[in-house]
Amino acid sequence: MFSRWLRLAMQRSVVVRALKYAVVVGAVLIAINHGDALLAGEVGASRAVRMALTVLVPYVVSTSSSVGAMLEQGRGGTS
Repeated sequence: MFSRWLRLAMQRSVVVRALKYAVVVGAVLIAINHGDALLAGEVGASRAVRMALTVLVPYVVSTSSSVGAMLEQGRGGTS
């Protein structure tokens, strides 16, 4: 089951959609959560990692949602 999920998650349409959401939503979340540090120039390695994770979350959510919808619709057999 996981290999099927992973195959769907790696489809170009899913990846492109997730990247678009990750950039937009991630930028908003970074501005909210790290904006003060960015403006003050206080971005060290630890904060940079947290910012990267901030962008990763909407990517994973979008991917999971897309794959779930595809499996629900029975499109999981196509690649």
